[in-house]
Amino acid sequence: MKSGENTDYEGDLNSLPDDSNFVKPYLLELRKRAQKDIIDLHDSLNWSDCFLIKFLRARDFDVEQSLKLLVNYQRWRRECPEISANLHPSSVLGLLQNHYHGVLRNRDDSGSRVLFYRIGQWNPKNFTAYQVFRVSLITSELIVQETETQRNGLKAIFDMKGWCFAHAFQITPSLAKRISSVLTDSFPLKVRGIHLINEPMLFRPVFAMIRPFLPEKIKKRIHVHGCTFQETLRDFFSKDILPHEYGGNGPPIEVVCQEWTHHILQSEERLTQLSIYPAEEVTSDLEPDPDTQSAYSP
Repeated sequence: MKSGENTDYEGDLNSLPDDSNFVKPYLLELRKRAQKDIIDLHDSLNWSDCFLIKFLRARDFDVEQSLKLLVNYQRWRRECPEISANLHPSSVLGLLQNHYHGVLRNRDDSGSRVLFYRIGQWNPKNFTAYQVFRVSLITSELIVQETETQRNGLKAIFDMKGWCFAHAFQITPSLAKRISSVLTDSFPLKVRGIHLINEPMLFRPVFAMIRPFLPEKIKKRIHVHGCTFQETLRDFFSKDILPHEYGGNGPPIEVVCQEWTHHILQSEERLTQLSIYPAEEVTSDLEPDPDTQSAYSP
């Protein structure tokens, strides 16, 4: 079943709420198909509608492609417990406190979440590449709970300033393949753009190792800006949302990193639940944080 088949609705299914009568047939079909093809049948007992619809939205309600994504997601979580089984913020707190990663307060003009990673703030002596990747997974698991992000995906800015041999040694071919797999076909998020800035010559061999694993549609969404990024980034992002250091009028990078770290720490209960029961409806006893609710609440 693809978008537009076996339904009278002619609009965008992604725009409909989870409980829409037009959405339910797709949920039922995906659940039925997955119970035949899924790796662990026991997992199907815990599937909530809000879990399954993430995969439908990520593949624009093409059930066949949504099923493939769901199977890949389950396989990846099973095969990579060193990353997926521990989403506790304490495991990567040093990276977060060093302002390695943040999520901009506001979405871009297309509704995408905008993430950034500052490679120079990662000390390879203290944190492995697996722990660094776990930071990305923690953020991904949080933002994929947002309906707007399910619909409009994410864009990522990788600031490569400070990249050195110690970083390169951490990225093995097997890890490169694993990262690219999760990035493209094993997680229910649409990657709308990848932007590299301040990339040094040393990074090119690593990028060349990752690139063959990426599908053509992702390759077309990779933009290399070099050291003149302050001008070229504004071709893709409004100045109003970018931090000052990236040529925008938004709050400084350190403030954005602190806000997102605070949000992650406030979400610890939710992340613990996702580590153990990723397919169940996410609930939390925590009250929304008034300081970050407008920017980061689902």
